[in-house]
Amino acid sequence: MKRFWSALGLVVFWVAFAHGATEATISGVVKDPAGAPFRGAFVRAQNVQSKISVNVMSDNQGRYRISNLPPGEYQIRVTATGYKSDPRPSLKLTAGDSSSLDFALQQGAVRWSDLSMYQGKTLLPAGKGKEILTGNCFACHAFQSRMAAVKRDHDGWTQVVNFMRETRHARLANHINDEDVVVLTNYLNDAFGVDAKLPKSPTEMAGYKATVRPVSDDALKITYVEYEMPGPNRMPFSAAPDKDGKLWIPDMGSANTIGWLDPNTGAIQEFTAPNSFAAGIHSAVPAADGSVWFSEQAANKVGRWDPKTKLITEYQDTYKQGMEGLEDGGSKHTVRVDAKGRVWGTAVFNNLTVYDPKNNEFSHFPDTFSPYGVELDKSGNVWFAEFYPKGKIGMVDANTGKVTKWDPPTKGGWPRRIEIDDDGMVWFAEYQGGKIGRFDPKTQAFKEYELPGPRATPYALGIDRNHNIWYSSDEMDVIGRLNPKTGNVTEFPYAHSENMMKEFFLDAQGRMWYGSAPNNEVGYFIPSDLD
Repeated sequence: MKRFWSALGLVVFWVAFAHGATEATISGVVKDPAGAPFRGAFVRAQNVQSKISVNVMSDNQGRYRISNLPPGEYQIRVTATGYKSDPRPSLKLTAGDSSSLDFALQQGAVRWSDLSMYQGKTLLPAGKGKEILTGNCFACHAFQSRMAAVKRDHDGWTQVVNFMRETRHARLANHINDEDVVVLTNYLNDAFGVDAKLPKSPTEMAGYKATVRPVSDDALKITYVEYEMPGPNRMPFSAAPDKDGKLWIPDMGSANTIGWLDPNTGAIQEFTAPNSFAAGIHSAVPAADGSVWFSEQAANKVGRWDPKTKLITEYQDTYKQGMEGLEDGGSKHTVRVDAKGRVWGTAVFNNLTVYDPKNNEFSHFPDTFSPYGVELDKSGNVWFAEFYPKGKIGMVDANTGKVTKWDPPTKGGWPRRIEIDDDGMVWFAEYQGGKIGRFDPKTQAFKEYELPGPRATPYALGIDRNHNIWYSSDEMDVIGRLNPKTGNVTEFPYAHSENMMKEFFLDAQGRMWYGSAPNNEVGYFIPSDLD
């Protein structure tokens, strides 16, 4: 008998669009080329109409099961690194159906687009081109989907590099010059061009095997439910729930939109910001009055979506003198709205700011530098993580505006995201330190938890109902769960390579939402157990 449970304490199972007796089920077995059960393959069922997909993994006996699917037509596919499978015709499910579908994998090749960012950074050849690539481009995406998965000649790579340099002018103008463009173009052409110098498969490289990491049995017990964005290259950075259970999605791509997702139907309505160039919408959060506030990283603005008019108004912050129009001179990354309706914003290489809609003014906090994550505690105090260079965490007192900062034990750990638990504990992700940190404001004591992997690089951070700490690994391309009581960490594979998740948001049903910019999808994940 199948028994479902959730580490998030859910009462219902994971599929948002389940409707009681109308549910259908798909199950089966995945086998390897020799006919033996295949462990750890992803099986994906996508509704043809809604484009909602459910991803599960095959267990030690090769079994998989996808439950609570509404009636409809589904495309079913199986993926596993180094293997391939013949495509299957779509499957029509009616209410109460229980369909069986087995898969026989065939031997295939490991592709560069199958690797994690860590594997790619380890195996790609050294040189100035690699330094430019990893130091600039990898801030928003890695190499798998936009480089390794396509073939271009030298002219094609030149066009792409120049397009990105122009589109992301605010970010790249001070970091990539004309000489760098030539170096980067040549590097990409040598690595992924039509006549690439790299082997077709990374398995041909001597260091490949050392980069492959095992998957635990517990890591097989997870489900991802995902939603396609309504257009290409939207680059969704997150999905934040509002009071009605809808999700708000910031578009870091060039469309300058925020999306409004109905998780029951998969429909996404988009609203366009009036900024005249690619604004780089990094973060979007609903406020108590039904409005939605968002940040424009490239334009150094915050924006407000009005729930009555459904129109967007933008508010421009000032720049450092002589650095107008550049992110180094002014930027907005993550925003949060306090009980007074003020909008707090962070920015790497700049200061923490707060925008007050009542007087239409920005205030800057010069005692802060390079804040990234920001959250509010129950008393209204504003907590922030200083990403670079010293890696402090800090708090702005809600009553006095005084800034207090603390040094975590790990120097140069680069705290990135920060979260506040229900008990007031402050949690932060140490990106360079490869740790999750905890700070007790009452005792002023720190505790750090070491994360597994050679480049744990925790980025997105979330806390579930059981007080487990969740993180995304930027370079390992896994989702991690830390149990603070035991210190145990479980790393869950993601259904795609290159997850690049920026923020986690927990909804009222206990589902942890994310955006995966390179895959142009938003979704949620829930651990599950199969008996």
